[in-house]
Amino acid sequence: MPPSARKRWLRWTGGALLAVWLGVMAWNTWKPLPEGVTVESGWSPLQEGDVQFLRDITAADAYGHPIVDQQIFEAVFELIAEARHFILIDMFLFNAHRGADVAAPVHRTLAAELTNALLERRRADPGLRIVFITDPINDVYGGAPSPELQTLRDAGVEVVVTDLDRLRDSNPLYSAFWRIALRWWARGQPGTWPDPFDAQGPGVSMGAWARLVNFKANHRKVLIVGREDGTLAGIVTSANAHDASSSHSNVALRISGPVLEPLIASELAIARYSGWEGDPLPVPGTAPTAATETASATPSSPSLPGRARMLTESAIADAVVARLQTCVAGDAIDVAMFYLSDRRVLGALRDAATRGAAVRVLLDPNKDAFGRQKNGIPNRPVATELVAATDGAIRLRWYRTHGEQFHVKLLAIRGRDDFWLTLGSANFTRRNVRDYNLEANIAIELPRDSALELAVLEWFDGLWMNRAPAGVEYTAEYGTYADPRQIRYWGYRVMEATGLSTF
Repeated sequence: MPPSARKRWLRWTGGALLAVWLGVMAWNTWKPLPEGVTVESGWSPLQEGDVQFLRDITAADAYGHPIVDQQIFEAVFELIAEARHFILIDMFLFNAHRGADVAAPVHRTLAAELTNALLERRRADPGLRIVFITDPINDVYGGAPSPELQTLRDAGVEVVVTDLDRLRDSNPLYSAFWRIALRWWARGQPGTWPDPFDAQGPGVSMGAWARLVNFKANHRKVLIVGREDGTLAGIVTSANAHDASSSHSNVALRISGPVLEPLIASELAIARYSGWEGDPLPVPGTAPTAATETASATPSSPSLPGRARMLTESAIADAVVARLQTCVAGDAIDVAMFYLSDRRVLGALRDAATRGAAVRVLLDPNKDAFGRQKNGIPNRPVATELVAATDGAIRLRWYRTHGEQFHVKLLAIRGRDDFWLTLGSANFTRRNVRDYNLEANIAIELPRDSALELAVLEWFDGLWMNRAPAGVEYTAEYGTYADPRQIRYWGYRVMEATGLSTF
């Protein structure tokens, strides 16, 4: 072949490969999520006794000894014991992995505790339907099969591992290449590469690492049960059943009522597109739709103390931004977050502070990750941006972590007449609330001075103001971890925009 023809061939081949790569990248960045997954439900009526705030708190005394006060998984196990018709769980992390620091003590063996609770309930009632949906991270993407999941399968639990390939690509620069060149042969299986989640784990293949770098997840953490009286009860939380996460600080809502029905439908949609072929669960009633929202009574109605709705994926950010846009002087906004970086949410917080709303932000310093040290991105540059952009109107503090994480994902707004709250699995980041990960939150609206508002406020004020036993400080001033370096700020911006990050 003449040199000129060879150059033309190379140009055409290179151009065709580039076009394929760009096409794959574009489609998998903007393609629709699988049908039935996304939830933005209408409001369901809520009595005050239908909802309870739960929190796990970890701190340290003056000598560095951990002080742990937990409520969430105790409530999880109580609900499992109450189940009579079915148990539906979606749990992102469900394993005994220890992370990089294998010598560090594990507070609880949560994976084994949850496994045993389900097995005990199954033995007591062999006909009870249990559907357990989880993320392939627990099998290290096929590289290290999960003993917990296998134990559940052997007991007749319907285990579903989410098909992440059907989701959008949050890291498209890499994922497009992975879909074209690696997906077809780099299957997860045992190998010689180190386990990325457990320093003492078995070796895994390069294929497991290749899948990991797609940085996507079914990140939900929910439990729903059908009780003997035909009612539904559930927990929506930020907590994982994961040994290395067992000392993290987290939050949850225990809730009962028909508001859970749309979330059940969404969970079963995830299961079905991931290959599950089970029979429908015995769920009573009909889920409220968006059309019922306009007909529902207001939260201040004497006959309807409050209301609740389920939100997943981008519907979470849409609801958060819409509610923040209504905040003015006299309103109070409290944010407690493990990762905070989504540009729309940040802009809505800044604008609310500019209009005179009182804004408090409590963040994890992003320094601890299962025995590894992190560099403070995204929270430290984001904190600098929020404080500087509002001339200090947004007040900010850091949670003092000691190897564990402040893993909370919560926003509370106290208006003149109502209290609005959302919490769940979703960090306020592009990956979590822009239709990349699968996420699940609940939003609550109640009159002011409700028991729920007082419980949330007592918890937040206790951390913010360090209302703790002598020698214990939950939180630190903004300057403790402030990082105004421009290289860190623009590093965060590039990571957020491209998805080349773990947040």
